[in-house]
Amino acid sequence: MATSVRATGGSAPPAAPAPGADAAPGPRRQRPSGRSGRRSTLYRLDLKAVPYLLVAPFFLTFAAFGFFPLVYTGWLSLHRVELGGVPQWKGTENYSALATSEFFWNALANTFTIGVISTVPQLLMALGLAHLLNYKLRGRAFFRVAVLAPYATSIAAATLVFAQLFNTDYGLINTVLGWAGFGAVDWESSKWPAQIAISVIVTWRWTGYNALIYLAAMQAVSQDLYEAAALDGASRWRQFLNVTIPSIRPTILFTIVVSTIGATQLFGEPMLFGGSVGISGGSGNQFQTLSLLMYEKGWVTGALGQASAIAWVMLLLLLLVGGLQALVSRSHRNRDRSRADRARTKAGS
Repeated sequence: MATSVRATGGSAPPAAPAPGADAAPGPRRQRPSGRSGRRSTLYRLDLKAVPYLLVAPFFLTFAAFGFFPLVYTGWLSLHRVELGGVPQWKGTENYSALATSEFFWNALANTFTIGVISTVPQLLMALGLAHLLNYKLRGRAFFRVAVLAPYATSIAAATLVFAQLFNTDYGLINTVLGWAGFGAVDWESSKWPAQIAISVIVTWRWTGYNALIYLAAMQAVSQDLYEAAALDGASRWRQFLNVTIPSIRPTILFTIVVSTIGATQLFGEPMLFGGSVGISGGSGNQFQTLSLLMYEKGWVTGALGQASAIAWVMLLLLLLVGGLQALVSRSHRNRDRSRADRARTKAGS
């Protein structure tokens, strides 16, 4: 065999290592060259650092215009601060002063009542509009754009128009009431008429916006549910109550929270509606909200510490509303999960 290998010019196969002898070391791994090493480093940086660089502008903007003002306002709420003055430590005196201030409790009550009489009709009307727009109607696209037009209107323009409509002397509302045999209503100086007028402005502006949110949620509901309900003999009204409402419940809770936040921060409509006495919420503070009181304390009387305390009370109220919404959502999820478990158990048995 060895002779034939030499004759053909071939090479003999490598001999196997003897038992007990160390195996020959394999080829060494070559280190990457300088250019490939830089590419590897840049690749790792691109993989790990670039995502943080992409989200950094948001966090920097939030820190500058969101987190820092929040912390600084909380610091001011513990001091006595006047415009151009030096802050003086007062601890919780600003909060205790709010607890005994009739103006604060009046503004809190006005904020609550205006929020209720504007949010409840607004969301109910939005549900009805969304239910109508969910059907195949002629000109659906036009109606969907039309209901959003009030939201696109300026707050100042809409409020000034409604202020003319609710004018006590020559307003269209009192003219129509006179035709119907009713007396003129003092929409600006009386408490409840003024709050109703402001609530009408808020309802007119935000109903279409919430209707489109509900419409988007309704279009995501499976048509199989409606077909099954129709086979069981459910009318459209029963389908709306038993299929649509439970299916869009998370969206309804979301709009309730957002509308509550908007009602707590209500500022532009009452200020412009009141005209020269808008900041004080009318001549008798009959429609002064928490936002108006905060503005008056901070920029009219110059008590920035009290204004900061009001701002933090508003924040705590909003956190309370958010916590209640989370508890309600969790209870609904647990109830739905328990119903599903009972249905599976019944189907298995």
